[in-house]
Amino acid sequence: MVTRLSASDASFYRLENSSTPMYVGSLQILRKPRNGLSYETLLATVEQRLPLIPRYRQKVREVSFGLARPVWVDDRDFDITYHVRRSALPSPGSDAQLHELVARLGSRPLDRSRPLWEMYLVEGLAKNRIAIYTKSHQALVNGMSALEIGHVIADRTQKPPAFGEDIWIPGREPSDRQLLFGAFGEWITRPTAQAAALRSAVTEAVTNTGQLVELGRRATEVARTVARGAAPSSPLNTTVSRNRRFSVASGSLDEFRAVRARYECDVNDVVLAVVAGALRNWLLSRGEPVRATTTVRAMAPMSVYPDAEIDSSSPGQAISEVVPFLVDLPVGEANPVVRLSQISHATETHPTAPSLVDARTIITLSGFAPPTLHAMGIRVATSFSARLFNLLITNAPGAQNQMYIAGTKLLETYAVPPLLHNQALAIGVTSYNGMLYFGINADRDAMSDVEMLPSLLRESLDELVEAAR
Repeated sequence: MVTRLSASDASFYRLENSSTPMYVGSLQILRKPRNGLSYETLLATVEQRLPLIPRYRQKVREVSFGLARPVWVDDRDFDITYHVRRSALPSPGSDAQLHELVARLGSRPLDRSRPLWEMYLVEGLAKNRIAIYTKSHQALVNGMSALEIGHVIADRTQKPPAFGEDIWIPGREPSDRQLLFGAFGEWITRPTAQAAALRSAVTEAVTNTGQLVELGRRATEVARTVARGAAPSSPLNTTVSRNRRFSVASGSLDEFRAVRARYECDVNDVVLAVVAGALRNWLLSRGEPVRATTTVRAMAPMSVYPDAEIDSSSPGQAISEVVPFLVDLPVGEANPVVRLSQISHATETHPTAPSLVDARTIITLSGFAPPTLHAMGIRVATSFSARLFNLLITNAPGAQNQMYIAGTKLLETYAVPPLLHNQALAIGVTSYNGMLYFGINADRDAMSDVEMLPSLLRESLDELVEAAR
């Protein structure tokens, strides 16, 4: 089957460069079962779920001379063993070694002649654990008809549900000549649309109205976001390399809820306040000038209830709408409660605040929604100029019960968000089974001290918890 990439998919595909690969990543930590989780079992599990995510068996084909957007075509030579791979740490592998492996794997380019995703089963991790790292190209996951692979391989019971036999017959791949004739045909029938397809990817990503509508944003919300102007100057914004550092942090969801209850705000407000406190202390540790009015602007896309009722029977439905939210984190404010109050006020005045999605909604959806929600948040953020904000923070609520992958307990889950243009830091936050997990992706050169952030996040949370008592 041949389908043309949407305007937004095409812009993500074309905007990518060696220093800012547009990959949506996730790291899952699992309890190693008594008999282990074999590579063959994981392979079979992924293969079972591929009918739910048909894009994962398709590759991108360009049209000669750029006369039309590229197309998705079935990969007639699809080899799942190329995409699902096996890796190992020198046993007993430490968390630091795992994070270094994730940073290296995330820096490697995907093979554009094949479907744009990879998965690694990582063995040898200490404390009787194993890990699964996945990365998918942003063009592959739109959250509507195409979900992230981590969404569909997770189960709510240890015994995976039964899946019917998958008989996949790839469609015939068109020749370059056929793609060219198809483009000419569209020029004749839809000249305006085809002319738009030839715009530069940068212009399209920022100003294409059709793309903004496709992402589910109201025009007024877009205007509010763009009207904020350029982000303040920050050491977070510099030329980035293709090399990464990855780190993680975690905290009890009950602690965040206690702060939320004490100050009558939202858990997301507490998350942003914790990040603000950590960034304040990070700037101070670098000797950066931090005044009372100093701010760091974050793009923190928010998941909201869709206008239509959610149908949880289909894994391919739109699980929510994700809208842009620019928030100035008051890193110059020394009082953690005042920081939280300022962020909470910004959230309350956002037009979508009454309809934020929480874990009670996510739990009704099939699969494990956070990987797709993170991808949707990244998609929203990359539709705006990176000059409008200093860093990206995605926050995805997840199920608050035990999940399984291939019958194996899922212990921890971390997003690995991509770095955007000239941004040295991105943070993905996932709530799952009573915990909040922070995935911290950073440029290797610009943030050589990223390992400080986990402890700074912990200190920032402790400040708020102590104040709430």
